[in-house]
Amino acid sequence: MSDATTPGPEAQFRAYLDQGRFMIQRSKSTGACVFYPRVAAPGSGAADLEWVEASGEGVVYSTTVVRNRPEKGGDYNVALIDLAEGPRMMSRVVDIDPADVRIGMKVRARVGELDGAPQVLFAPL
Repeated sequence: MSDATTPGPEAQFRAYLDQGRFMIQRSKSTGACVFYPRVAAPGSGAADLEWVEASGEGVVYSTTVVRNRPEKGGDYNVALIDLAEGPRMMSRVVDIDPADVRIGMKVRARVGELDGAPQVLFAPL
């Protein structure tokens, strides 16, 4: 257990992003990785989650294009990415026209800036 001075999982995740690191949690008892940061593993309720470096490899599970005026930054995609470690996360695929992102596309994560804050972004392989 953590004490009251230990930052919560979301704050820890953000601190890793500030360092340019993409970390996910893994249950010591089951070996299963989880994302979104949390205090207990889903299903088992085990509070034995540890931080591990994500491989960054993933596959686009789903994607959509958000239409936006050019003066507001233009169109962008929102995608669900299946990580090689098992979890699925929402992000964006960058370095490609938003309409060209395809389901099944292999991607690799990097920490980049979005709206002034570090975020996990993906680029096609």
